[in-house]
Amino acid sequence: MGVHIFGKSIKHNYLVRIGLSKAIFGIGYNTAERICAKIGIYPQMRMNQLTEPQIMDLNKEISNMLVEGQLKQKINNDIKLKRDVGSFAGTRHALGLPVRGQGTRNNANTAKKLNKLERFRI
Repeated sequence: MGVHIFGKSIKHNYLVRIGLSKAIFGIGYNTAERICAKIGIYPQMRMNQLTEPQIMDLNKEISNMLVEGQLKQKINNDIKLKRDVGSFAGTRHALGLPVRGQGTRNNANTAKKLNKLERFRI
């Protein structure tokens, strides 16, 4: 009931660009549209209408990009570098506080959940 692209199963009735953006970490809607345009996939095509060569082209194109585990590793390394250097953003990450200038008097709960060294489990 799904098409397998880059090791992920995507529902067969999704539009290709929406399926790619939902299933693969690091590919958003605009990037998915660019990939489809580069390969020559019709914008309103559904996942179940893809042919085998088109699926192979999608896999090849996505493998050239920084997605999934590689991207998560890069983000973790960037945060670790900021902490090691001792920058303001690094100390905010270390303390679990908002990094980009938001206040902490109210509504810092999301930042306290996210701003830790191990942001992504790999």
